[in-house]
Amino acid sequence: MPQTSYMTAAEASKELGVSRQTLYAYVSRGVIRSEPHNEKKRTRRYNAEDVRVMKLRAEKKRNPDKTIDEALHWGAPLLESAITLIADGRFTYRGHDAVALSETRSIGDVARLIWLGELDAEYEDDIPPPRLPPEFDLLRRRAEPLRTVELFQTLLPVLASDDLAAYDFRPPSVARTGAAILRAMTAIAADGHWNPRGVVATLKDAWGATVPNAESLLNRALILCVDHELNVSSFTARCVASSGATPYAAVVAALSAMTGVKHGGNTARVEAFLREIGSDGDAREVIGGRIRRGEDVPGFGHPLYPDGDPRGAALMDALSDLFPDAGNVQLARRVEADVFALTQQRPTIDYALVNVMRALRQPPSEALALFALGRTVGWVGHVIEQYGENRLIRPRARYVGKPPRG
Repeated sequence: MPQTSYMTAAEASKELGVSRQTLYAYVSRGVIRSEPHNEKKRTRRYNAEDVRVMKLRAEKKRNPDKTIDEALHWGAPLLESAITLIADGRFTYRGHDAVALSETRSIGDVARLIWLGELDAEYEDDIPPPRLPPEFDLLRRRAEPLRTVELFQTLLPVLASDDLAAYDFRPPSVARTGAAILRAMTAIAADGHWNPRGVVATLKDAWGATVPNAESLLNRALILCVDHELNVSSFTARCVASSGATPYAAVVAALSAMTGVKHGGNTARVEAFLREIGSDGDAREVIGGRIRRGEDVPGFGHPLYPDGDPRGAALMDALSDLFPDAGNVQLARRVEADVFALTQQRPTIDYALVNVMRALRQPPSEALALFALGRTVGWVGHVIEQYGENRLIRPRARYVGKPPRG
């Protein structure tokens, strides 16, 4: 079905395989929402998501096994959520264009929108500065230092043991716990430092102290990473929250899912791709070699965005605007142009995040940490929604093993 917000009567009827009279009956019963489209022609348009849900219900009745199988693989949504809508090549947070938010708002504003439902929601920010456990210093002195995301995974359970307020699952309380988690993760990423001005200022001190415009760039990156519907890490967070576990446990589980190369861990493949090209290498030769070997180009092409990932486009444009003379940014744009010329694929958020860290003169491996910090806001939002559902996520398995004996 087309990824659009609305459909014409003809499109909706065809998608459902019903007559227009049946479609109108669905509307009259409130099953499918519609709204005026052309007053002169007196036509209406129909909510595409409602049509998709109606189609799924019909298919489930006809073939329940097939419906369940398809739903788990880029198919129909498994859970309802009011956080993010992906449609028409763009994505919105609670009805607000996410790219526009990244240009005009702070990550704190967006966190309040995600957690409390309103962009300018009242919020008492009296959470004390993060205090990291003694284990943090021990881990920093390891002969083989852990990556930042590994530090998140190791230290959050320790912090959880001292935060009894995390067992209060009312939305305002979960929002406070989420803020405490985000601040602790930020301090970990900043090697224990905390700036009273907040998350972005702390990251700027750690990652961009000598780089002009670093704060603006980091803020935009965090906002664009906040949420992306029911990706594997957000779904994992919801599954854990549905069991009655704390937000800490949900975030730790989501971090584990994010590190996989088919999710946030894809940034490591982008790093390797850019290293293969080098600072003055022939990008077309490297890209052509991948095409000849039947390999993909890491950081390009997204199944939800045939015309290009708006997050990747927005961040790459921001890099060009903020660092027009930077050699690594100019190289990144040339690689982007070469990939498009050969594959017609555009950059994803993964490609952009790696180049953000390069522009800030930081190890590209920190791109995953930046991704995780922004996405933590979304994970906490999904946790709040799931607590409100008060239901265990427990799908059934379709057994395909040997039949019972005897």
